[in-house]
Amino acid sequence: MSGLALEAIITPYLHAINTVMWGPPLLLTLSMIGMYLMIGLRFFPLRRLGYAISTLFKPQRSKKGDISAFNALMTALSSTVGTGNIAGVATAIVLGGPGAVFYMWVMAIIGMASTYTEAICAVHYRVRDTRKHYVGGPMFYIKEGFGTRFQLAGRFFSGAYALFLSIAALGVGNAVQINSLAAIMDSDFGVAPLLTGGVCALLIASVLLGGIKRIGDVAGKLVPLMIVLYIGSGLLILLWHIQSIPGVLAMIIIEAFEPAQAGQGILGAGFAMAVRYGVARGTFSNEAGWGTTSIAHAAAQTNDPVRQGCIAMLGTFVDTMIVCTMTALVILMTAGYESGENGAVLTGLSFGLAMPGGMHVVALTLIIFSYTTMLGWSYYGEKGLQYLLGEWSVYPYRILWVAVIPIGAVVELEFVWTLAETLSAFMIVPNVIGLALLSWRVFKWTALAEHA
Repeated sequence: MSGLALEAIITPYLHAINTVMWGPPLLLTLSMIGMYLMIGLRFFPLRRLGYAISTLFKPQRSKKGDISAFNALMTALSSTVGTGNIAGVATAIVLGGPGAVFYMWVMAIIGMASTYTEAICAVHYRVRDTRKHYVGGPMFYIKEGFGTRFQLAGRFFSGAYALFLSIAALGVGNAVQINSLAAIMDSDFGVAPLLTGGVCALLIASVLLGGIKRIGDVAGKLVPLMIVLYIGSGLLILLWHIQSIPGVLAMIIIEAFEPAQAGQGILGAGFAMAVRYGVARGTFSNEAGWGTTSIAHAAAQTNDPVRQGCIAMLGTFVDTMIVCTMTALVILMTAGYESGENGAVLTGLSFGLAMPGGMHVVALTLIIFSYTTMLGWSYYGEKGLQYLLGEWSVYPYRILWVAVIPIGAVVELEFVWTLAETLSAFMIVPNVIGLALLSWRVFKWTALAEHA
């Protein structure tokens, strides 16, 4: 049986699984764990947002860790700020209506508690490998959450997370990203997809050889640049159309609770659609509850897990409340969503309607977004495999990662993306269990730190 025939047989089953896994049960679970953690923390992430911003650039003298707290945040943002912020927001608006943006905000606010908890646990339970590098993340704190009494269950769920992570990363963080990048280079600049894949593979390989320190250095330079470029362009558009902002914000809030009836709004979006796509796209964008960004924060140079948790939650805030919001406002105030376009094309069209060269700004930004996302996810994937097989597996995984890039640039990605979505859902389940089991410890550590 050929590979294409096998994909054709398997894909419908994966779609069926995704309909269930990415349906109300998982989205509700992610929402509930975020709300539970936020309440248990007595809204600490919101109350200490100013502190998190002020402490980000303050160096902490620590011999523990491999990269600065700032570079850890930039590495985490390199994986979260990506195609979801440009294409995902547009899709949420088209399918869920303007009200979907409101529920993206809700998921970001409660997701800050999940990201905060993940980072604290990652730093607290991190270990040093034989090369003296600090490694941590869900694989380690999930096992700790079950304790010695349920050791077998802890090993099973932590191993399951690591397995799903290492495989899903090749799809979500590699093949899907390079395919989007190659498509943009082809449509906007006439560059052949295979050439884009080959050049990108070389650029990625040159960074991966240096490990987390070089990834952190590159992310520390590229991520702020791409955010400033995108946000700067968005701010210019908002200032030019400043009179439209109150009306757009009112539309988002009104349609969050009184969405357009069938046949009268964007694809007849209703309340359920607004909630579903707002929550789903918000979750995909900031990865709160996935546990992935905590792997980067585990490598931070810090002696204070609570401090790093505060810095980590900034990633969720920046990703959704700033970058995604900018995308949404531009799309809605230019009425680009009425064009019938979707995804990154809709975002590019909206920027193009608002300012000369806006489409090229989106194209350039998405190129950088895709590249940095591949860097961040490569680190996550290799740490998952390292947990399962040991440190010898890191370099073979990096070679595999680079080899997948040119392939992902030219192949049809429906099967890869569908499989990645399935594995991502299975990856989230053990992480949520780990967060629930460790929540009482995080509440205690936070209370002690706040009253110290």
